[in-house]
Amino acid sequence: MTTEPMHEEKRIKTNWDATLAFWVLRAWLGVRAIVTGIEKYSDTVITQKPLIDPTTGMEDPSGALVDVAHKVYALTNYHAVPPSMAAKFAGEPLLPKLLLTPFYAVLGPVLILLGVTLLVGLGTRISLFLQGLLYVGLTVGLILIHEDGGIAWLGIHVALIALALMLARHNRYCLLKNG
Repeated sequence: MTTEPMHEEKRIKTNWDATLAFWVLRAWLGVRAIVTGIEKYSDTVITQKPLIDPTTGMEDPSGALVDVAHKVYALTNYHAVPPSMAAKFAGEPLLPKLLLTPFYAVLGPVLILLGVTLLVGLGTRISLFLQGLLYVGLTVGLILIHEDGGIAWLGIHVALIALALMLARHNRYCLLKNG
């Protein structure tokens, strides 16, 4: 009696488990990068609207107005980092403006591009590696301005990318298998 068919079945199941694990990481990291990149184009706009009487559902007769905030997206709203962090980075001597300006300019688009390439499977290893390098670069900035919470979050992202790279050999259904 041989046990080889059972070993083959277990090997196939294990490979699919690893493939599914990779797909989950690939999806999470891709969506995370895309949404983070898109958020760089968001802003909050405050508009005034008439106050509505909750009992009648009608506008307040006095003409009172309330401020209503809502989020909008536009290319003109682009900001790589919040203004408070940009001020801290500007005051850090190890982050010269010569490097910060181009980094800020490409951060959002690069996050979106790497997220899309990762999601569709276009050179997943390269996409993961470049995303990891980007997060390392962001980590350096956060270390210099002492943002320990952000450093920890980025550390988790880098660990997830490293895990995804270890599982990349189980990548199926991608556009460029060797990338």
